Parts: sequence; C-alpha cells; structure tokens
Amino acid sequence: MLRALDIRDMLIIDRLELNFQPGLNALTGETGAGKSILLDSLGFVLGWRGRAELVRQGAAQGEVVAEFELPDNHPAHVILAEAGLPGGEELILRRVNTAEGRKTAWVNDRRCSGEVLRALSETLVELHGQHDDRGLLNPRGHRAMLDAYAGVGKQLASVRAAWSAMSTARKALAQTEAALEAMRAEEEFLRHSVAELDQLDPQPGEDADLDARRRMMQGAERIRDDVARAFALLGGDGAEGAMADAVRWLDGVSDNAGGQLEEPIAALGRALIELGEAQDGVHTCLQALDFNPAELEQTEERLFAIRALARKHDVAPDDLAPFADTLRDRLNRLDAGDADLSDKRAMVEKAQAAYDKAARMLSSVRSKAARALDTAVMGELSPLKMERAVFQTEITTTDPGPEGTDAVAFTVATNPGAPSGPLNKIASGGELSRFLLALKVCLTGDDSARTMIFDEIDRGVGGATADAVGRRLAALAQGGQILVVTHSPQVAARAAHHWRVQKQVIGDQTLSTVIPLADPDRVDEIARMVAGDTITDEARAAARALLDA
Repeated sequence: MLRALDIRDMLIIDRLELNFQPGLNALTGETGAGKSILLDSLGFVLGWRGRAELVRQGAAQGEVVAEFELPDNHPAHVILAEAGLPGGEELILRRVNTAEGRKTAWVNDRRCSGEVLRALSETLVELHGQHDDRGLLNPRGHRAMLDAYAGVGKQLASVRAAWSAMSTARKALAQTEAALEAMRAEEEFLRHSVAELDQLDPQPGEDADLDARRRMMQGAERIRDDVARAFALLGGDGAEGAMADAVRWLDGVSDNAGGQLEEPIAALGRALIELGEAQDGVHTCLQALDFNPAELEQTEERLFAIRALARKHDVAPDDLAPFADTLRDRLNRLDAGDADLSDKRAMVEKAQAAYDKAARMLSSVRSKAARALDTAVMGELSPLKMERAVFQTEITTTDPGPEGTDAVAFTVATNPGAPSGPLNKIASGGELSRFLLALKVCLTGDDSARTMIFDEIDRGVGGATADAVGRRLAALAQGGQILVVTHSPQVAARAAHHWRVQKQVIGDQTLSTVIPLADPDRVDEIARMVAGDTITDEARAAARALLDA
C-alpha cells in the first residue's frame, strides 16, 4: 500500500507531501490543475518511462520519494532479495532527475537500477485508464489475465515442460538429420578411405621401424665388408686366439711367478668374456646385413604407401590407425543412421503427443474459466447500468507455444445483437470505463497487495451510472487501496479520503499543490464539481446528499 508521496521540483510542483490511506482515495480538481503531474511523478519514482523533461524550470534537479507498506507475503520481498536490496515492512523508493536528464534511484537508501524499480512497480501499483495500453486494453495480456483468474499454474507448468521436452526432441532430430546428411555427402569417401586403410593396416611406430630398416639395408653393402673384417679380427685367428694363447702361456708359468700373474690372468679371463659378447653382437649385425634385395623394395613400398596416406589425410603416420577407427565409427553411424533417425522421430512423436494432451487440458480449463469470467463480468455490468451489454472472452487457436495453443481476447457488444469487438474499438468512453471497472473487479479477486490507480475511468458517465461506478470502486477498495482521479462528484462522494489538486500563482510562477479535504471542504469541492465555479446553496445541498447517500 502507498503510504506517502514526497515530490520536489517536478514540473509545476515545488514541494508536495501527501499521506495516503487504505480504502478509496479521490483526487479532484479543475482540468489542468496538475492531477496528471501526480501520476507522472509517481510513475517516475516507479521507473516508468514517461515525459522526458520533468524537472521544474529553474531547479537543479527534481526528486520523488514514495513510501510503501509491505505485508510479510508481499511479492516485492522476492524482488528485493534477488536484487540484494534490504527489505522489511517499509519500502522507500527515491529517484532523482537532474536538469541535464541524468537519473539516479535508491531503494531503502541503496542504489539500484531502473529495471529493479520497474520490477518492483509491477508488484506495487496497477494503473488503469482509457489509454492504459499496458493493462486491460492490451490483448497481448488477456491470456495471462485469464490464466490468473483460472488458477492454471499446474496445467501451465505441464504445458511448458511438455513444450521444452518437445523442443529438445525436435532439436535432437534436426541434429541427427543434419549429421546424417553430412555423412551421406561423404559416404563414398568414407567407404573408400576405410577400405584403403584397412587394406594397408598401418600400425603405430611402424613408420619409424620401416625407415630404420630401409636405411640399414641401403647402407648394408657399404659397411658389411668392414664388419666382416672386424668379426674376423675378433675370432680364433685374431684377438680371441691371441688372448687365449696369452692366457695359456701365463697359466703355465704363474706358479713360479709368486702370485704376481693371478690378477692379469683374471683380467684376461674377463676380457675374453667381453670379447665373446662383442663377437656375438657383430655376428648378429652381419646376419642382419644379409638381406634379399626384394626385401628393400618391399620395405620402401610400404613405407612410401604409409606416408602417402598420411599426407592424403593430413595426419601423422602414427595417427593413421586411430584415424581409421574414427572413419570406421562414422561409417558405422551412417549405416546405423536410419535406425537412429527412426528412434529420434519416434521420440518427437511421443513428445508431440504429450504436448498436445497437456495443451488440450489447459485449453479445457481456460474455456471453463472463460465462461465463468463472462458470467462474473456480466453480473458486474448490471449494477453499472449496462445490463444490455454483452462481454465475452474469445478463445481461438494460435500457433503452439510454451503456453499452449490458445489466443485469448476480451470482446464486448454494447447491445444484444450488435457485433462484438475489442474493448477499445467498440465501447464509447463511458462504456469503456465501466467495462474496465467490471473486468477489474472480477480479475482482482482477493488480491489487495497492489495499489490500484484509476485515471478518470469514470469519464463520460454521470448521474446514476456515475454513482454506481463510485459505489463499485468503494467496494473494490475494501481491504485494499485505490487512488481515483475523477471529475465525477458521485465518485468523489464515495471516497473515504479526498484531496483537491489546485494551481496557484506565486510571484511569476504557477505552482500546483494538493490539499487534503475535511468534511466542510469536501462539501464545497463536490458542490464545485456539481455546479461549476459558482457554488450555490443548491449545489451544497446536492453535495451533502451525495455524501450522505
């Protein structure tokens, strides 16, 4: 509930402090007195987009402070928590606009953005008027209003979940189709490459082994003679024989050498062992150097084939085997693609069926709620002197989406048999006001969390009809808070609290102010609304009659 509004240096307001109360609050005054400025100022502190130039001429900046009372369950608490702003029973919004157009906002003395203000405003204030394209007159919001009236939270959640599942299934199908299409475009390449790689069957490390073997065979003829001569020098006719003779000669005389030959003989024994290992290694090398010339040709052919495939596929020779596995896997997926595609299509059909079922259930609930809303609104129109008008909630089929397949529009016909159409196209100004009021009464239910503002919603009506509008506004304000800007004395008389907006000239400046009215002053203000500038005794009597009715 809006408790207070403090306005400084905004348009033609220099300083204004207002303290609002629960129930029906009426703002009256002559045309041009500044009633719309109050709404502009309130919209400014709530972050609404409105006039570009709001600062009073000659002032450095304009400022608006709004104080709201929040019960424990008020939805604004959630927004405050999400924004990291302090909460509590009291919410104070403050916004400053400099003469240069720079805007700064605070929530409970903490800086915040305009987006946060607008999010809070959705939970704090609801504005209704003939030109309110954000509210009841906007068909884009009618489905959400019907859903709130019907309480379809569970059904709507089911439709949204089914839509999400269907969208996921369709995306998976599209991806599978695209992947298969891409693989089919290269199917010939895949089959040829896999066959070629399978036939060659390259192994990791094989390139290095083949290259080493090729180099060895290429140099075998040049080094084999030297290796053979070395092997001969190491054998029995060479180093081995000489060392064996030396050991034999030394063994024969070692007993007479006083032990001095034992160590040399032992060393020669170790040398003979090492020499034998060297002979074995050289012999192995000689065997390796013995090759068939055809083997060199075969080695080179395989080595060149491996390297050619590696260049063809732009991979390292050692990566050919893993690359072949990758191509083989793609080919297998292509071969299995039709089955996978069939599975994906089945999943889409299943998800579509689930969505259709959930959407039908939601549509059924909406249709039932629409009939109930029509009956409720028609019941409200009768006291508003529109018993012959027809209100209808039209539900038509639209493209499927996360909120179902229904398009919702509130339509009216001002007389039985007359064609129906959108609220703002069919109804006159006075009729539109009463339609909006009746619809709002039915849609509000027991929601008293937001302050409702009706901006001249009674325009174009008078007499008993205006009195009916005033009484319905007063009833709607029970347990909540309504601010009504009105030119109707019948409506103003039904208010629990009354303010008069008036202009005054101070020096060379025209300023607007707001005066709370006690009972005697209310009589004069309502009499002015009845009779005009000249207030007669008859007008005062009529005003008292309205207040006492």
